[in-house]
Amino acid sequence: MAPPPGRRPLVVLYGGRSAEHDVSRVTAAHVVRAVDRARYRVVPVGIDRAGGWHLHATLQASLDRAEETVAPPEILDVAGPAVEPFTLLADGDPIVLPLLHGPNGEDGTVQGLLELADVPYVGSAVLASALAMDKAMAKHVCAGAGIPQPAWTTWRADRVPADAPDVVGDLLGYPCFVKPANLGSSVGVTKVSSPDGLRAALEVALAHDDWVVVEEAIVGREVEVAVLGNLTPEASVPGEIVPGAEFYDYADKYHDGRAELHIPARVDSATAARLRELAVLAYETLRCEGMARVDFFVEETGAARGPLLNEVNTIPGFTPISMYPKMWQASGMPYERLVQTLLDLAEERHERRAPQRPS
Repeated sequence: MAPPPGRRPLVVLYGGRSAEHDVSRVTAAHVVRAVDRARYRVVPVGIDRAGGWHLHATLQASLDRAEETVAPPEILDVAGPAVEPFTLLADGDPIVLPLLHGPNGEDGTVQGLLELADVPYVGSAVLASALAMDKAMAKHVCAGAGIPQPAWTTWRADRVPADAPDVVGDLLGYPCFVKPANLGSSVGVTKVSSPDGLRAALEVALAHDDWVVVEEAIVGREVEVAVLGNLTPEASVPGEIVPGAEFYDYADKYHDGRAELHIPARVDSATAARLRELAVLAYETLRCEGMARVDFFVEETGAARGPLLNEVNTIPGFTPISMYPKMWQASGMPYERLVQTLLDLAEERHERRAPQRPS
């Protein structure tokens, strides 16, 4: 049965080449459920771990039938015939919803391809995506804007000092966190309690990226804010995470489910207002658009520093336990309306920038 006429193609990109491939597949399954199928023809496209693009033709056929009982599985397979990106993106004036976490998806690479294809797409453009993904560069830029952050240092793989344990001890103290500069979902992150553990943690992080960030460990709460918008971004109520592990690691986020979520966060009204203010400031400083989740620490001691920026995620998770949609739901925006708002923002930006594109 052919799909109803008049529906705009919505290319949902998921999977990808990063370590967050499976997280992206889960996110996509739940976003596809929320799309208004009377308005859009969903075109599910999975990117395999080698970078090949595949049309999930079986799911698309089911969605095209517009059956109310059709529901995607809990995780989308990357399966189906191979498709060529520019051919796909030239067909039928599509809008694109990239749900690709981590490198080769959230870092400006796919965004650059979508710019070249001249199609509207959800989320930040090339510069903001690249900056936010690179934790070291994001910290430099946010520091220039006066946004408070934990103390940190960064090294390239070939420039790690021979006395790194002593340098970290003098600059940051122990415990500290060691992270790949370009990754997400806490992949490759190690909490280091003493100088003896630093070298091994650096090796773990540098297995994922050429640059490493070493950061002061903060004793306090992990609080997040969801930001939505283009020229006039708005911040949600803050949400708080109480990790089920020593810190909010990959297993705690996506498998164990032991973390406690508190929305709104358990902070006073002045702190909540400051978190929202800083979230928008960080969003605008990095030139984000569409959406981002902005993560903070709120210290238990030394509160004179106020909330400290941890990082900005330009394609946050949309799984059932993800904080971004939960914070907007607590702020009065249901999941389905959130997805539609993101699509509307993508179209608004594309139309606004039309005069800037070569004719």
